Amino acid sequence: MRNPITPLGGTEMEILREVWTLGSASARTVHERISSRRDVAYTTVTTVMKNLADKGYLSFERDGTSFVYSAARPAEEVRQSLLSTIVDKVFGGSARSLIQSLAAHESLTDSEQAEVHRLLEQLPGEEDD
Repeated sequence: MRNPITPLGGTEMEILREVWTLGSASARTVHERISSRRDVAYTTVTTVMKNLADKGYLSFERDGTSFVYSAARPAEEVRQSLLSTIVDKVFGGSARSLIQSLAAHESLTDSEQAEVHRLLEQLPGEEDD
């Protein structure tokens, strides 16, 4: 069985971002927003939202005949957890290596490069590679 790097897939993250943006939302609202960018079945959105609730990322309340979902975990907490997992599994625990890899593969302006350099200088306890 495959061991995924992160516990959340792309569609799950896309749905979480929508709920974080909206604060709370029905599956229909999330489906409409995602459908404006790409084709996705309404049943896929409802299933993924239920799965996210089962995993503890979303909570929900009944509103008449539908459910309204809200984030059970704040965006920054989820992002930090996912990044920590990636740093550990992919970069051997080296945040510096992650930043260097991002900087090497992204088009950065001069000011962004300076900011990356400043951030690298602030990282404690890692030796230069």
